Amino acid sequence: MAPKVLVSDKLSETAVQIFRDRGIDVDFLPDVGKDKDKLAEIIGQYDGLAIRSATKVTEKILEAATNLKVVGRAGIGTDNVDKEAASKKGVIVMNTPFGNMITTAEHAIAMMFAVARQLPEASVSTHAGKWEKSKFMGVELTNKTLGVIGAGNIGGIVCDRARGLKMKVVAYDPFLSTEKADKMGVEKVELEELLARADFITLHVPLTDQTRNILSKENLEKTKKGVRIINCARGGLVDEAALAELLTSGHVAGAAFDVFSVEPAKENPLFGLPNVVCTPHLGAATTEAQENVALQVAEQMSNYLLDGAVENALNMPSVTAEEAKVMGPWIKLADHLGSFAGQMSDEPIVAINVLYDGVVSGMNLDALNCAVIAGIMKNVNPDVNMVSAPVVAKERGIQISTTNQDKSGTFDGYIKVTVVTAKRERSVAGTVFSDGKPRFIQIKGINIDAEVGAHMLYTTNEDVPGIIGALGKTMGDNDVNIANFTLGRSDAGGEAIALLYVDEPVPAEARAKLAETGLFTQIRPLAFDVV
Repeated sequence: MAPKVLVSDKLSETAVQIFRDRGIDVDFLPDVGKDKDKLAEIIGQYDGLAIRSATKVTEKILEAATNLKVVGRAGIGTDNVDKEAASKKGVIVMNTPFGNMITTAEHAIAMMFAVARQLPEASVSTHAGKWEKSKFMGVELTNKTLGVIGAGNIGGIVCDRARGLKMKVVAYDPFLSTEKADKMGVEKVELEELLARADFITLHVPLTDQTRNILSKENLEKTKKGVRIINCARGGLVDEAALAELLTSGHVAGAAFDVFSVEPAKENPLFGLPNVVCTPHLGAATTEAQENVALQVAEQMSNYLLDGAVENALNMPSVTAEEAKVMGPWIKLADHLGSFAGQMSDEPIVAINVLYDGVVSGMNLDALNCAVIAGIMKNVNPDVNMVSAPVVAKERGIQISTTNQDKSGTFDGYIKVTVVTAKRERSVAGTVFSDGKPRFIQIKGINIDAEVGAHMLYTTNEDVPGIIGALGKTMGDNDVNIANFTLGRSDAGGEAIALLYVDEPVPAEARAKLAETGLFTQIRPLAFDVV
């Protein structure tokens, strides 16, 4: 059955057609996002939900979304999505951070020009029939110092445009290396120095606990007298009341804001002040940007629902379409290994250690870790997936560690999963053969070569005669058909293991009969999701 997507906000018809062209069943209901009750009523039908800002994806909506796998936001901001609830539900939340980069950067530059030359006020005055030429004395941008707080995607474009305007650019960004700054032609500085030197300051960072009020009253007072401040990023980055005071006192010469701490902004300390330019969150409001983000979210959601590619996800590691093709068998192996380890563990797990060897060590290990954890967690919660499993593990206080190493043995690459409880450790390793099928290659340190079957029986015993006979007779007596089996041992007379491939789950009666023989130290039925 084809995946089904609901478009609950106003996306372009071209974006909706992308879903159709990719073979996805899509319902285009652009007004339903505003009706939370109607959305809750119908959301259970859909695998994907494509939104803009009007749809509020709340915990209540997610509770009703019994089949939902992905929410795609056409745009950057995802404040209208409860990402914590989505993660617990196992729903991927993705946005489109690149579709409106140029538009937002251009708006910041336009706002900088507007406040430098007092364009809005001059326009209003001229429309009123006044000719106040001397009143609107502005300043040039050429040779002025622009302080850029946040030199990522959008901030980087602003830096490039500002250099084209012959401005001197200084940037504060903890993640910006000196080498990257040199390539960008900007000077990397600390925030204190930027505040002291900049004639114009523009912000391009997300709103986080670290960036909230980054331009606090204290920091605003450290700025150069006559500075002009532009915020086209996120409301809450600037203490608006403190800025209003400094604008009134003349310490700050002007400000241009596209975003506000409370939106829609019906009132604000900055409103009505001279030489303050305000726009209603227009940073991404161009025809090109709206089309770009709509097309991008349709492609991303289609890629995930059809191919498993995860792009621009906010609550799990991204896996590109190219990575998905190569990593698909390894992700399945990671899930099987985790499932094996989880089914072997009756005690509370305190730690999960994952070793990646050879070719797999260079892959997207974050995504592989999610698959391992999901496999393990399914034993106690069958509804978990790669999104929700890390959240469940964290809630349980489970420590996750990862090691990767160069090729160290017979196989080009393998994964080894060790589950640690208060009493013991259990490990299982596997690889992917050239046919793309996963194999178990080691259990409890014993080397084997075992395919993964939908229904299996795992036993451990001392290496003594009669084991195969006991397994065969007991299964036969209980009408259990053995399709195949794999044996392994540490050394002659030492510990041995057996994996039986059976057509149906082994009933409890058959397992009890095996236990009665006294030959086996462990008897475990196993089930795997084999496609």
